[in-house]
Amino acid sequence: MSLSTKRLGAAALAASLMFAGAFEAIAQQKPATPPAAPAQAAPPAQPPQGPLRVELQPSQSEWTKVCGRDQAAGKDICYTTRDFGQAADQPPVLAVAVYDVKGDDQRIVRLLLPVALMLRPGFRFSVDKGATQDGGFEICFPNGCFAESKVKGPTIDQMKKGNSLNVMVKNQANNEVNFVLPLAGFAKAFDGAPIDPKVLEDQQRKLEEELQKRAEEQRKALEAQQPPAAGAK
Repeated sequence: MSLSTKRLGAAALAASLMFAGAFEAIAQQKPATPPAAPAQAAPPAQPPQGPLRVELQPSQSEWTKVCGRDQAAGKDICYTTRDFGQAADQPPVLAVAVYDVKGDDQRIVRLLLPVALMLRPGFRFSVDKGATQDGGFEICFPNGCFAESKVKGPTIDQMKKGNSLNVMVKNQANNEVNFVLPLAGFAKAFDGAPIDPKVLEDQQRKLEEELQKRAEEQRKALEAQQPPAAGAK
């Protein structure tokens, strides 16, 4: 298994178990439909049109750069990643990782996106109000989908200088969802030294502990909602 799949895939998919609910809630958002008008009343106002804008905030204190050797490809790879949610103290909704393969001019912008999205249109993204670029979905799991776009150095330079990254997808209601996430700190992390492997291991351990805690809380909540068994006193 490659470095990119092993590290990002394991961490991001594990994290997605925590925020599957947030994923689905945003992916399924659509403009509210007004109630039916009384007889002979003026026709109701049309539901709002246009994309749904979702402002995201970092779920982690800073961007994290991870480097290692991809034994299968025989290349050194670094990726700079961060998770984002609707509020700093809420579970993540979207994860971003930018891959830099030593010796390659091409980079990869990889996303972990919500489920319940329309896959065929793929996704589009832009930095601030710049030109949009296309990307496609690669693989989906029950709690999230990986999508990526291959880019060149100028795109990375724009991300380093930019204020926000706009990620545009279509949800199952065929409405465009525009995730807007801040790029502050990206340049420093991308150009800086990678995280210490021991620190990364500690972060992953804490993530696993948090997953176990949340799973236990969800189990207890479900048990509390179950009706008492027939004949129980």
